[in-house]
Amino acid sequence: MSSTSTQSSAVKDAKGNASELERMISESPGPDRVCLKVAQILRVRLHEVALLRLDKRSLRFIFPPELRSAGVLPLTGSAVAARTASGRTPFLSNAFMRVKHVSLFEAVKLGVEEEDRSLDQMPIQKLMSVAVASTGGKVKGVVQVSRKGLDASLAGADFTAQDLKLLEQTAAILARMPFMQEGAEI
Repeated sequence: MSSTSTQSSAVKDAKGNASELERMISESPGPDRVCLKVAQILRVRLHEVALLRLDKRSLRFIFPPELRSAGVLPLTGSAVAARTASGRTPFLSNAFMRVKHVSLFEAVKLGVEEEDRSLDQMPIQKLMSVAVASTGGKVKGVVQVSRKGLDASLAGADFTAQDLKLLEQTAAILARMPFMQEGAEI
């Protein structure tokens, strides 16, 4: 199979998964189930997805669950997620280790599957970050997808502009999820 047809097949699969995510809205799923679908759509591991919700001018992790009590990121801060939310500007870096960022959250031990345990606390090498905003433009949070590894070459394929566009489409669906509404229980 050619690389063009492989890419075409991956795009079709991703669009099908995005449609599944859209259908999930009426089921009022929790962030764990939704982030599993996001991981499938973007072809990353579940522990490489982060979802933050805007809460009183700060961002609070709602996924992964281990980061829910890790604190908040003020919108005025320098964290990538804060800059993404405040500027509403998508972010893509395939050389993320060179980007100044808050690495405190990378040190939190996540409850990942046994076979992924070795990747649990690997540094983020590649990252995409997109604001989760309503159709009216009101920011509700941020979704981030990463690739982790000892170095960029071991972290997997580079993210592409097409991947970023897919994450933006996914973020538009996430904005309509009940748990993304400010004050919603998780």
